[in-house]
Amino acid sequence: MHRVVANGAEIPAIGLGTWTLRGAECARIVEAALEVGYRHIDTAAMYENEEAVGQGLRASSLPREEIFLTSKVWYTDIGAGRLQKAAEASLKRLGVDYLDLLLIHWPNPEIPLADSIGALNEVRAAGMARNIGVANFTLSLIAEATRLSEAPLVTNQVEYHPYLDQSKVLAACRDNGMAVTSYCPLYRGGPLFSEPAVVAAAEAHGKTPAQVVLRWHVQQEGVVAIPRTTKVERLPENIDVFDFALSEEEMGAISRLRVANRRICDYGFSPKWDAP
Repeated sequence: MHRVVANGAEIPAIGLGTWTLRGAECARIVEAALEVGYRHIDTAAMYENEEAVGQGLRASSLPREEIFLTSKVWYTDIGAGRLQKAAEASLKRLGVDYLDLLLIHWPNPEIPLADSIGALNEVRAAGMARNIGVANFTLSLIAEATRLSEAPLVTNQVEYHPYLDQSKVLAACRDNGMAVTSYCPLYRGGPLFSEPAVVAAAEAHGKTPAQVVLRWHVQQEGVVAIPRTTKVERLPENIDVFDFALSEEEMGAISRLRVANRRICDYGFSPKWDAP
């Protein structure tokens, strides 16, 4: 498994996203993912599946130290004191002693960022999380968060796929030694998998369109992807992207799809996104 090194953390470049997975199905998918070679599992308090993720971890024969486990604190709980309690609750639900990475799930303009980043640093200092980071942060928020944090922030988890231009966020994260973790990395399949640039690369390399898009992610400097699936049979496919490389022309053709600038996850509490 290729790993992305970011401010001291070594993050497996392909992880399992668990958004929308619940109960026994979630536990089964997590266990199966670990069996076929995944070493990075991503969850969040808001997903309401941390207990099931924990069950999947325990069902695996892998020792805890071989798994890179990420969770996230919901934006209503990132104030001083509340964030620390939220982290403790996540550990209890997961049934683990520490997280490899804890993120602020979304920024909250009603809570001073200094309080949130301070609390995040306290969680790290207490040993509840070995690494800390953010999610859905814009350029100005990245700059402010990195300035405020005593410990290095290791990633900004954002929506990223060929239909969404995140070049400015990528550059800002690289400037600060941070990785970018791509959620919704496959968009929603469908039209993306039918794009001529994706289809041509898939045919040239004997891979599926999904594998080509995931390869496009991990072939970029400092990019991690966390595809979600509800199908056990998709797990080996999504991780089998390290035995081929896209050419510069193929990478460029897929990257040019960003002019569509399509965003899936945009809510009333979202920050004002940076212009492309």
